[in-house]
Amino acid sequence: MPELSGQVVIVTGASAGIGAEIARRLGRGGARVVLNARRQDRLDALKNEIESAGGTALAVTGDVTNSEDRQRLVDQTVKAFGRIDGLVNNAGFGQRGPLEIVPVEAIRKNFETNVFSLIALSQLVMPVMRGQSSGTIVNISSVAGRIARPFSSIYDSTKHALEALSDGMRGELAPFGVRVVIIEPGFIITEFLDVATATLKELPERENPYSAFMKESRESVERFRRFAGTPDDIARLVERALTASRPKIRYAAPAHARLFLALKWLIPDGIADRILNKQMGLTPDKLRSQSSLHQQSVGRT
Repeated sequence: MPELSGQVVIVTGASAGIGAEIARRLGRGGARVVLNARRQDRLDALKNEIESAGGTALAVTGDVTNSEDRQRLVDQTVKAFGRIDGLVNNAGFGQRGPLEIVPVEAIRKNFETNVFSLIALSQLVMPVMRGQSSGTIVNISSVAGRIARPFSSIYDSTKHALEALSDGMRGELAPFGVRVVIIEPGFIITEFLDVATATLKELPERENPYSAFMKESRESVERFRRFAGTPDDIARLVERALTASRPKIRYAAPAHARLFLALKWLIPDGIADRILNKQMGLTPDKLRSQSSLHQQSVGRT
């Protein structure tokens, strides 16, 4: 079983939430953690926290969507430690809103961060790991990578893409001793939720056919908070992925995440759609009512 102690692990999106907790746990376990995010002050504070507890950390500020920043992250890691044993692709955000009214540029931005930047950074790390004949790439996906939801189709599609990419990468890298593991968080309370909610505020403010449904969707999310897990639930899985002799292909947490994924295989798609739609108020009666109100609103303008 690989030892965590001494492993050199890059963690993107390490300034808060799940990424910061992953870094803390790996640091406590003896890994040499390379912290990456855009907020220098937070990275410095986390670096000091890890080192104060006896760990080793390197902070490399940068934006994963910037090619020069990605190259600098890899170069500084190799220069400081001579190798890369783990890459935790955690950086990302969730664009929310009905597909009809979300600007295409906002959709591109979400794919750029969650998919294309992840691919580009992984491409820089792969030759290092192949040269070592060892390494683990851990991709932080989501339950949303296998279960898509109304008003979250953009974010969910980025995670669906990540699931497919990870499956392909796993086969391509296996002959070189490099492992690829997918982590699928469920509902976790972090700043990520606030950022996702903020993306809704950036949409056109005028009334639209989805307004009432979007409000009910947000209320549904709030009701679900009581089932939420913690960032450490995910950090534990990352630690397991980096230290298991034969890690699972996919890990999910907390318990509701595993339950939802199991139900996905058991419940026909049509029934699953009706359950999700009812939860968000997307029922025929409400649809007719909302459409009528929207038409009246349009008629008054």
